[in-house]
Amino acid sequence: MSQDFDNIKICGATENNLKNLSLSIPKHQITVVTGVSGSGKSSLVLDTIAAKSRRELNDTFPSFTQQYLPKYGRPHVASIENLPIAIVIEQRKPSSNSRSTVGTYTDIYALLRLLFSRIGKPFVGYSDAFSFNHPSGSCPRCAGLGEIRELDIHKLVDFDKSLNDEDTIHYIAFGKGGWRWIRYAYSGLFDLDKKIRDYSPAELDLFLNSPQIKLKNPPSNWPKSAKYEGLIPRMYRSIINSEEGLLHAAVLNPMLTMGTCPDCHGTRLNEKIRSCRINGLNIAEVTAMNIEDCKAWVDTLDNPLAQDLRTALTERLAALAEIGLGYITLDRAVGTLSGGEAQRCKIAKYINSPLSDVMYILDEPSVGLHNHDIMLMQKSVQKLKRHGNTVILVEHHPEMIKIADHIIDMGPGAGADGGEIIFQGSYDQLLQSSSATAVMLGTGGSVKEEVRQPESFFHLQNASLHNLKDINVDFPLGVMCGIAGVAGSGKSSMMECFRNAYPQPDDIVYISQKNIGISLRSTPATYLDVADDIRKLFAKSNKVKADLFSFNGKGGCPVCQGKGVIVNDMAFMDSIETVCEACGGLRYSPEVLAYRVDGMNIAQVMDLTAEKACRLFAGSVIADKLQPMLQVGLGYLHLNQSLSTLSGGELQRIKLASFLRCKGHVFILDEPSDGLHLKDIRRILALFDSLVDAGNSIFLIEHNVEMLKRCDYIIELGPSGGNKGGHILFAGTPLQLLHCPASVTAPYLCER
Repeated sequence: MSQDFDNIKICGATENNLKNLSLSIPKHQITVVTGVSGSGKSSLVLDTIAAKSRRELNDTFPSFTQQYLPKYGRPHVASIENLPIAIVIEQRKPSSNSRSTVGTYTDIYALLRLLFSRIGKPFVGYSDAFSFNHPSGSCPRCAGLGEIRELDIHKLVDFDKSLNDEDTIHYIAFGKGGWRWIRYAYSGLFDLDKKIRDYSPAELDLFLNSPQIKLKNPPSNWPKSAKYEGLIPRMYRSIINSEEGLLHAAVLNPMLTMGTCPDCHGTRLNEKIRSCRINGLNIAEVTAMNIEDCKAWVDTLDNPLAQDLRTALTERLAALAEIGLGYITLDRAVGTLSGGEAQRCKIAKYINSPLSDVMYILDEPSVGLHNHDIMLMQKSVQKLKRHGNTVILVEHHPEMIKIADHIIDMGPGAGADGGEIIFQGSYDQLLQSSSATAVMLGTGGSVKEEVRQPESFFHLQNASLHNLKDINVDFPLGVMCGIAGVAGSGKSSMMECFRNAYPQPDDIVYISQKNIGISLRSTPATYLDVADDIRKLFAKSNKVKADLFSFNGKGGCPVCQGKGVIVNDMAFMDSIETVCEACGGLRYSPEVLAYRVDGMNIAQVMDLTAEKACRLFAGSVIADKLQPMLQVGLGYLHLNQSLSTLSGGELQRIKLASFLRCKGHVFILDEPSDGLHLKDIRRILALFDSLVDAGNSIFLIEHNVEMLKRCDYIIELGPSGGNKGGHILFAGTPLQLLHCPASVTAPYLCER
C-alpha cells in the first residue's frame, strides 16, 4: 500500500467529546481549526495531535532522561500517521521569575552582553560580567533584582512581648518552641521573660543585627556546630532573599516595603559595569529602550568586531517588531507580560529558527491583538509556513481564518453536542457552506446607533501609571463602555487607576482571564455551591448522612480512594494510570452507588451537563444556582468537570456566572471575547445588555469589533503601544468614533 506522506492522518479520535473522528490534515500548509466554544477544537489539536507527538518524541529519550521530561496523557486515538515533531505555542505566561526579562527570555540580552564585552569602553570584563544574575555584574545591594525589599522590624517583632510569650516574632517557626525560636531562646544570650523593648542597646543590637558568630560558652542544649545570627540578617539571608520568601509571600510581604534600589536605580547592575559604554550608552540604557528604538541603535554600530553580532541582534529584534511587540522594552520582567504577549515572544523566537519540517501549533494567536496588529501576526504565521513547516491554529478571528490553506470547522454544538467535523476545505468553500462559522463570517453587525445615556460620569484626573500620559478621563456609569486601543496602549493601566480611585471599591467586580482560585478537585458544582445541595438531596431521599456522598470522604471507593484510577509507579518510566476496576472510574464506593434519586446514582447525576441538570432539577435550588451557567453559554460543562481543564475564557465566564444577580455594580472584564466563537460573542453581548438594564455598569477591555459595535460608549487609547501610547484618542459613542480621524480602531468598525 502506498504511503501518503503529505498528510497527517488521524484515525478514531475519541478524546473528550470527539465522536470517533478520522481526518487528514495537509502538511506544509496553514490549517485553522475553528468552531463554537466547547466544540472539540482543543481536544483534537492539543489533547490528541500535540499530545501524541510529544509522547512519541519523549519515548526516544533514555528512561533515565524521561523522568525529567513533562508528562503528557495518552490520547484516546486509534492511530496517527505521518506525524511531525510538534512545537506548541500556547498563551500560557512564562513563570514569574524576578530574574527573567524579555531580553533574557529571547536570548537578546546574551548577545548584548557579548557585544559590550567585545567593543564597550572601558573594558570591564567578559560576557558573564554584564549579567545581573552573576556576582561580578549584579548590584551588591539588591543582588541583581533592581529593587530592594526593606524589612519593617516593628511588623515582624512585637517589642511589648518577651521571647517566652506567644507570637513575639510573627513569622513561621519563630513562635515559642519553634525550630527558629530555639536559636535565640537556647543561645543563653537573653532573658527569655524580659520584654524586647526593655533590652539594653547592646542586647537589642545583638538580638537584631549580629552577624553569624560562634558562641564562646553556649548552654548545653545549644547545637554544637550552630552559629548565632541576629534576626534581621537571618531574615534577609534565609528568607527574604531566598526561595522561601516566594513560597510564603503572603506572610512575608506585609512586613516588607518595596522600592527601586537606590544604588543601581533599578538597572540591576553595579557601577563598574554601568561605566562601560557603546556610542554613549551602557547596557542598562540599551535594554531600557523599546524594541524598535533598540533596533535603530544596533543599526548605528559600525565597529568591524560587532558585525556578526549586529546581524544576529537585528534578526531577533526585527522578529519581535514584525509581530507587533515593538513597544516592549528588553528590561521588562517576563512576569508582567500578558498571555498574548508571551505567546508572541515565543513565535518571534521561532521565526528565524533553522528548523524545518516542524509542526507549529498555535492556540488562538489573535488573543490580545487589535485588528491593526492582526496583519503582523498573519505575516509571522505565513513566515513559519514558508520555512517548510506545518502550522495548525486553533482560532476564531475572521482575519486569521482568511489566511488558512485548509479549514476544519468543529461542531455543531458544544460539549456532548459537539465533537464532529461539520466542514473541511478552503476558505472560499467555507463561505459557501451552512456552518455556524460561515453564517457568522457573512453577517457582521452594524454599529449601534441608539445608545443608552450615562446616568453619571466618574472623573479620573492626572492618571500616570505605567505609560499613561497624565490623562484625564470621564468614565460613563450605567452603560456598556468599551475600552479600545492597540496592544500596550494603556487600557489595563487606565482601568487599574479607575479601580484604585473609585470611591465604592466594594461595588467593583473585576473579572480577568486569570485563575479563579481553582484546584484539581474544583468543579462547576463546587464553584457554584450546588455540590452540597445535590448531596443533601441524596441524603434526604435515602435517609442517610450527606457526607456519605463525597468521594473525598466516606463515600470514596476504598480501592482508589476516590481518584477513579489506580496509579502504578514505573520508576524511571511514565506512571501508568488504569481505570479502577472496583468502581469503574466512578470514584464512589459500591455502597454509595446503590443509593438513587429519580433512578440515578450520585456519579450519574454529577456527570450531567449543567443544561441537563437544570432540566432534571427544574424548580429546585439546584436548578436556580445552575441557571447562570446557561446564561453565560456554559450549559455544556459537566458538573464534575475539573476547572483545571477549562480555557481562560471559560473560567472568566464561570466567574461571571456567580455575579449575574448583582445590581448596582461596576463590572470590568478583560477581553471577554477571548476564546469565543462569533456565535458565542452575540450570546454574551445579550447577557451584558441584560446586566446593564438591571442597573449595572460594564467596562469591556476589548479588541473585538463586534463587541465594540454594541457598546454605548467607547474610550480609545493610543496611538501606539509602550511609550508611544497612553494618550486618550477618543471618548464618545461608536457612531461618533467612525468620524474620528485620530482613531486607530475606527477603520475596522467600518469593515464588518
